[in-house]
Amino acid sequence: MSPAGEPDAARPELRASHADRDRVVEQLRIAAGDGRLTAEELDERLEAALGARTYRELAALTADLPAAGQGGLARAKPKDVLRIAHHGGNTARQVGRWVVPKRIEIQVTGGNVLLDFTEALITGGTLDIDARMRGGHLVVVTKPGVVVDTSEVVMMGGHIVNRPPAEPDRPVDLAVEISGRVTGGTVRVRGPRRSFWQWLRREPRRPG
Repeated sequence: MSPAGEPDAARPELRASHADRDRVVEQLRIAAGDGRLTAEELDERLEAALGARTYRELAALTADLPAAGQGGLARAKPKDVLRIAHHGGNTARQVGRWVVPKRIEIQVTGGNVLLDFTEALITGGTLDIDARMRGGHLVVVTKPGVVVDTSEVVMMGGHIVNRPPAEPDRPVDLAVEISGRVTGGTVRVRGPRRSFWQWLRREPRRPG
């Protein structure tokens, strides 16, 4: 794969994997949401993507679209620090298409935090998360290319669940390091419960 995560144009006849199809399907879906494709064009290209066998076939479906990370939010400058602070039973969410900052600082008492990287725009190779939570839960949803290190988290009366990436041999796009202290809560790192490819094929959800 190329550094941008697109099919390798230098070897177009290589066989594509499910993950390669996933990435093209996601690019097509985002393009349709941006108004670049009509509903009919989206349906036609999705069908072709799910049946594609090689990188060449996948590349043809996105040749007239911006490369992943070059449209929409790609022009937004990431924040140096994203601060999440609240008290009570609410859940702070970073989901959908959001720009990953250079650092995230979390100060939460009695609440939860959800960081979903499934559709996030990754602009840098590393992300530091300083989590200071009491009586709350931190959930991090990854995607292929995003790995999370929780070894620096101090747990007081809680536990950590860090599931390994679905594609351990895939190049790392974003290395996330979580540190800080969590008291009476949990830190859970997992992949998406069901990819768009699995949804279309009606495959079972991943455990987690």
